Amino acid sequence: MEWIFLALGIFVAIIIIANIKIVPQAYNIVVERLGTYYTTWDNGLHVKIPFMDKIVKVVLLKEQVIDFPPQPVITKDNVTMQIDTVVYFQITDPKLYVYGVERPLQAIEFLTATTLRNIIGELELDQTLTSRDLINSRLRLILDEATDPWGIKVNRVELKNILPPREIQDAMEKQMKAERERRQSILIAEGEKMSAILVAEGKKESSILVAEAEKQSAILRAEGEAEAIIKVQEATALGIKQLNDANPSSKVIALKSFDAMARVADGKSTKLIIPSELSGIATVAASIKEIVSEK
Repeated sequence: MEWIFLALGIFVAIIIIANIKIVPQAYNIVVERLGTYYTTWDNGLHVKIPFMDKIVKVVLLKEQVIDFPPQPVITKDNVTMQIDTVVYFQITDPKLYVYGVERPLQAIEFLTATTLRNIIGELELDQTLTSRDLINSRLRLILDEATDPWGIKVNRVELKNILPPREIQDAMEKQMKAERERRQSILIAEGEKMSAILVAEGKKESSILVAEAEKQSAILRAEGEAEAIIKVQEATALGIKQLNDANPSSKVIALKSFDAMARVADGKSTKLIIPSELSGIATVAASIKEIVSEK
């Protein structure tokens, strides 16, 4: 009898321990009682009634990421391309997530593919390649609204790759190459233009500096000559003043006149002009002789 009670106690203990559940952080557990939704367990310690309560699903509340495979889409100008998307979502209501839709992740994938086809079908190829942000925003808005009844919130949608056909890629590469060559030619032409401008400006500045130097040189020469003339005139004036102060006699003046005529005669001039005051050579000679004899 004791063994029976012992076995029964062990069995009850095993059942109780088996029905004690600990829900970790960032998880929820959806529980049914007698086949009907009963409650959602948050993180912590919980006890399930045996044979009545049933754990339906353990739900992760963290933000999750799904990378969908490439989907064929057709643009407005009839270009078929492959686009793969990445969806960031979070479960906000475990009950709706469990009972809202069958296979919710697959539902999100199909919904993403169909919505993407609708959006790309309104855009041309060039718009598709340059409007990633616009496509991401519209796709996220539509998915978030559509998944609300499923207890899912779509936080972000990104277009991972956009792969146009091979011939389109080749044409785009040729266009990019031509554009790079055009920019290179423009840069070379601008460089040559700037070089020519700098050379011309250098020659201009050099000419200005040379002209300025010649101008300054001419000014300095003119100032030197003017100063020399002034000095000569001052010396002449000083000589005349000293001569006047000495009060020379007529004989001295006659001697100086004769010296002046001698210097003129020694020159290269072919014509001589004799002053009218010297009325005759004999008079001059007599005066000179008299002056010399007195000395």
